[in-house]
Amino acid sequence: MTDGLPLSCEELLTTTRSVRHGLDLDRAVDPALVEDCLRTALQAPNGNNRQNWRWLLLTDPRVRADVAEVYRAAFHERNAAALERLEELPAATRSVLTAARTLADRLHRVPVLVIPCLEVAGGRLPPGNQAGLWGSLLPAAWSYALAARSRGLVTAWTAVHLDREREVADVLGLPPTVRQGALLPTAHPLRTTFRPGPRLPLERVLHRDGWQGTRPV
Repeated sequence: MTDGLPLSCEELLTTTRSVRHGLDLDRAVDPALVEDCLRTALQAPNGNNRQNWRWLLLTDPRVRADVAEVYRAAFHERNAAALERLEELPAATRSVLTAARTLADRLHRVPVLVIPCLEVAGGRLPPGNQAGLWGSLLPAAWSYALAARSRGLVTAWTAVHLDREREVADVLGLPPTVRQGALLPTAHPLRTTFRPGPRLPLERVLHRDGWQGTRPV
């Protein structure tokens, strides 16, 4: 049922990547395996343990196709200018954008789409800093991605569809009080070995005892 990987905690945390090109679009994913991952995700912290998260597990090809259609429209609308001058972009940016376009074009073929949501009173997001609100959902969404990786699956964290959140909500019949937080395409990988991603060194982003206390080099 699972191709679970013998990963150490550090390996799991540093090699869980957003996989866009390397999704196996022809191999089915057992929904029960995804549900196991979600059960793990539900152990994530959330404000006052209200657990006002809701999880959409999309496996029906027609539903996935309808969501993917909205996603593609949002993706190309957001990235139209960059795609027109793709060859002028830095190599790293071009690589990420090309992979993201591949995902958008093939999203309907990804076996499972998971959309984490929050029930929000009145459906209205609060003004100002919303970290407290989304802090009750996004840690669980990342826990799901980690759990999936540990069980031999891969995901791609994306939120492009939120540019057209209402359209996706209409496709899925969501009530106005439910707000979406991300989209996690889920599949078996075409390869199982991943490396840590390119990141700035800690010394470039760490400030001690205040913003001015230690300036990043």
